[in-house]
Amino acid sequence: YPDRPVKLIIPFAPGAGTDAMGRLVAQKLGEVLGGTFVAENKTGASGAIGAQFVAQQPADGYTLLLVASPFTTVAASLPTAGYDPLRQFAPVGMIASGPLVWAANTSLPANSMRELVSLAKQKPGVLNYGSAGAGGVNHLVLELLKSKTGTFITHIPYRGVAPATMDMIAGQVQLVTGTIPALLPFIKEGRVKALAVTSAKRSPALPDVPSMTEAGYAGIDVVNFFAIMAPAGTPPAVIDKLNQAINKLVLLPDVVARFKADAVEAAPGSPALLGHFIEADYRAWRNVVSTQNLKITE
Repeated sequence: YPDRPVKLIIPFAPGAGTDAMGRLVAQKLGEVLGGTFVAENKTGASGAIGAQFVAQQPADGYTLLLVASPFTTVAASLPTAGYDPLRQFAPVGMIASGPLVWAANTSLPANSMRELVSLAKQKPGVLNYGSAGAGGVNHLVLELLKSKTGTFITHIPYRGVAPATMDMIAGQVQLVTGTIPALLPFIKEGRVKALAVTSAKRSPALPDVPSMTEAGYAGIDVVNFFAIMAPAGTPPAVIDKLNQAINKLVLLPDVVARFKADAVEAAPGSPALLGHFIEADYRAWRNVVSTQNLKITE
């Protein structure tokens, strides 16, 4: 293995950050294993179409799925997702992970998460928050904050983080979370202000921005991640070989440099470790959806 081309299904559109990550990983897997790995996009339904496709493929290691945070959030929040992230897939390996960043309009009278929560409690429902779409990680991280703090901030879904960010800069909404690369240029230019990163520790890409733990909200640790999954039943020997290759490629100097540019860090580990992460992430988001009584449709 592999003695013929392997397909790495990328469930997002060409040109997106996840697409670029998938193509890099496919190229490096081919170099490390001495085979051919072909990146192929199967888009739609926030990644669900690609996940459904891979779940139905033969469990032989020749069709793999690149996953990111929507793999768990969509399955947790959308009843019609059409796949089970725990039962239909075998974990192969984590690639990298990194936090989102809470960003605010510069005129918002809050310069920290504690001040934001205080403001939200004073004015329930008055603050507006733009997300990349209902059921995505940057929607659910808002719902997680609301559930932990007893606040009500109005959610406004957009078709992507970019239009939500533009409306935040214009003052149509006051808050957005997004990946650090998506928001960093606006933070550096002073067009938006960063309140915190969504993880338990700081990000090297924003060393002056506090983590959620430092901001006073321990227990809120949300990261965007990249990993590879295979159809359930894929032979352990194939998974182990792929896992070893992933653990090698994430430490290659050019890959590490790419990760730094994307504000993520290499996350090598075993298939079992990835499996525990996926299960915990999925169940945590299911709990948020239930606690907040979210009714999300396509």
